[in-house]
Amino acid sequence: MPSLKDLRNRISSVKATQKITKAMQMVAAAKLRRAQQAAEAARPYAERMESVLANLAGGISAGGAPALLSGNGKDDTHLLVVATAERGLCGAFNSSIVRLAREHAQRLQGQGKSVKILCIGKKGYDQLRRQFEKDIIELIELRGLRQIGFENADPIGKKVIRLFEEGQFDVATLFYSRFKSVISQIPTALQLIPAQIPVNENAPAASGAQAAYEYEPGQDEILADLLPRNISVQIFRGLLENAASEQGARMSAMDSATRNAGDMIKKQTMQYNRSRQAMITKELIEIISGAEAL
Repeated sequence: MPSLKDLRNRISSVKATQKITKAMQMVAAAKLRRAQQAAEAARPYAERMESVLANLAGGISAGGAPALLSGNGKDDTHLLVVATAERGLCGAFNSSIVRLAREHAQRLQGQGKSVKILCIGKKGYDQLRRQFEKDIIELIELRGLRQIGFENADPIGKKVIRLFEEGQFDVATLFYSRFKSVISQIPTALQLIPAQIPVNENAPAASGAQAAYEYEPGQDEILADLLPRNISVQIFRGLLENAASEQGARMSAMDSATRNAGDMIKKQTMQYNRSRQAMITKELIEIISGAEAL
């Protein structure tokens, strides 16, 4: 049985930990509002760009489509862009993204495909290198950034495009966590190359009068400019969604840790009081027994 001093030290240690988790919860709650606003503000722009690309792609023949839209005709080598956090203590946020990417990589390797991994964030790299160390081509760290900007995502998008133009992969997929609420973050896989652009084939029939668009310059030139930008935009959107999801997951995890620390303090305090009372009772019995013996 631990001594009273050991129990006091345990209680003090848990109380100190509880203060830390409470402070981290408050910091995450403060950062969450800004990150959530940024993620929600980026969604309409990314969705609108997808609709414009869908409109443009609908008027181009299959043979004349750019490679970023139609692919290079092969499906042998896949690039997995895995975006995670730089820090831990955020529940299952990082592990859920890594699990989705790992399952995707194992499925591709089971089909005889080659897999290359580009890690954004140290936590995903630390987990994936245990099994796919030879397949990881680069780690991009965003540590120290107070707020993610498009200038941080654009170089990553250009790097992915450069690797594709060099023929180092055929299909690229982005893995991130889409923010839904503080207690719900959805691991998501988004194919970047060839671009998966939703095309609603029933739109002209359902809308009655379909607007006709004339593009200046031509559709090919606009697509050549928008498709590379769309990759950077989707990566930027994924990083913003990740930032909001990370703070939401950390807030939830630290809240649970704070409550668990409170429960532990109650149990340790009860055990301390019982042990102290038992020692007092034992001493009283010894005193009374000694007095009666005299």
